[in-house]
Amino acid sequence: MSAETLERRRESPARARILDTATRLFYAEGVHPVGIDRIIAEAGVAKATFYHHFPAKDELVRAYLEAEHGRQRAAAEMLRAASAGPREALLSLFDHLGETGAGPMFRGCPFTNAAAEYPDPAHPVRRTVAGYRRWSRELFRDLLAGCGHPDPEGTSAILMMIRDGIVVGSDLDDPDALRPLVRDAAVRVLDAPVPPA
Repeated sequence: MSAETLERRRESPARARILDTATRLFYAEGVHPVGIDRIIAEAGVAKATFYHHFPAKDELVRAYLEAEHGRQRAAAEMLRAASAGPREALLSLFDHLGETGAGPMFRGCPFTNAAAEYPDPAHPVRRTVAGYRRWSRELFRDLLAGCGHPDPEGTSAILMMIRDGIVVGSDLDDPDALRPLVRDAAVRVLDAPVPPA
């Protein structure tokens, strides 16, 4: 299949309806509980149209996660552009996580949720999740390096753990208490002395 044919498929209004429907249902209910027939019915497409764009459900799941990754990259770039520098950008990213996690429609991280449903690390869906997580760690590392942090690699791993805690625990605790805790955790990590190697 040519690149031009693939691009036309990606731009199709039917594909967009399928992906929008899957995104809504997967995020609200989980991937495995939502069947293809339901997505087809709610997207208002023929079965042949669905399979033309997504020959297997796992391909739709990967497209859903790749679209979410694109949205998060765009949001991160907007926050970076609006920040006075790398430290402020990091704090803005965590403020955004706190705000999102405290929102009434928050149902966890789509990547963490998908990883829980696909336990095999070699599965293509898990590789998509791994790509997103690699990007997140690199974003944290690059911002830490940009603000002169003495251990951007190690600290980016700590920030990733905090990020994971936020996206898993946000809807379990009081949302009003979450926002200041998120900022406090990020500031404490950024300001903590780095232990000697």
